[in-house]
Amino acid sequence: MKTIALIEKGKDGTFGVYTPEIDHTIIGEGNTVADAKTDFENSVNEVFASYEEMGKQLPSELQNIEFEYRYDIASLFNYYNFINVSKFARIAGINASLMRQYKSGNQYISEAQMLKIENALHKIANEISAIKLV
Repeated sequence: MKTIALIEKGKDGTFGVYTPEIDHTIIGEGNTVADAKTDFENSVNEVFASYEEMGKQLPSELQNIEFEYRYDIASLFNYYNFINVSKFARIAGINASLMRQYKSGNQYISEAQMLKIENALHKIANEISAIKLV
């Protein structure tokens, strides 16, 4: 079963991962997205191990579970920190200063702006996947 694992930047500057779509909420936390994802994966393994130690079968929602990571804007730019925010803003058609505020997590982002960012990411990914080196 595939389920969403949301990654968000907290007010304290740390990052968290959680599973909003399943009853057995699993979380991870860290100072970076990579740390939070590692902690999350450790939590998943601990949940599985605890069921095994108790001799109980995993609940159906946890059997063969796969996670689709979804990021808020601050988490995205933390994890993919090689992306130049100012240049990306130009591609997305968003003011660079505003994009830096989105990146910091200090500015609310509308659904329309989020869609512009997502479309720009997909455009770049398609262009990169089409690259052929000689």
